[in-house]
Amino acid sequence: MKFVRGLMLCLLAIPMLAQAATIDQTNPYKMMDKVSAHLFGTLKAEQAKIKANPEELRVIVKQELLPYINTRYAAYKVLGSNLRNTTAAQRDAFTAAFTDYLVASYAQVLTQYTGQKIELESPKPVPADRSIISVRVDIVDPQRPPIRLDFKLRLNKKTKEWQGFDMVAEGVSMLSTKQSEWSGQLRTKGIDAVTQSLRDLAAKPIQIENK
Repeated sequence: MKFVRGLMLCLLAIPMLAQAATIDQTNPYKMMDKVSAHLFGTLKAEQAKIKANPEELRVIVKQELLPYINTRYAAYKVLGSNLRNTTAAQRDAFTAAFTDYLVASYAQVLTQYTGQKIELESPKPVPADRSIISVRVDIVDPQRPPIRLDFKLRLNKKTKEWQGFDMVAEGVSMLSTKQSEWSGQLRTKGIDAVTQSLRDLAAKPIQIENK
């Protein structure tokens, strides 16, 4: 289960990981098809460097992933109703800490990649009035039962580009899970304490775990 949870978090990165100059974000299906191939091609090519220094994964995530994630939207979703009790400065600090936490989380989980096969949902017409859609991805591993994931993407109405912000695995939303996990601390300790906790989590070194 630890492997499955980790791989699910890792694959949340798929819809956004690619070079800006080579990706068309106006179609979520085409975007996912291109960036998934790019992601795992990069991981294969950089394995020697990653094994020598796992912190390289943090660099890869920062350079290639973050421009394609709506981190502020995701952070605000996690804050939920607690958002209205915060100042602009607190929201900015939380978003920055949450972003660093995501970078560290993705980097750590990317150490678990061992060549799993990824099958994407066939492209479908995107209704003109839809601003949020889900795209299905199946993870096929001969050592384990297939895993179904649904990636949630949101249309930026200004740029007309799609950005990833959440992943649903077996009906469970990653953002909803984190919201539930941190909501109690936000109420009892406040946003500043949770922000510092996220900074501490993000600062932990990236390590390759024994498989």
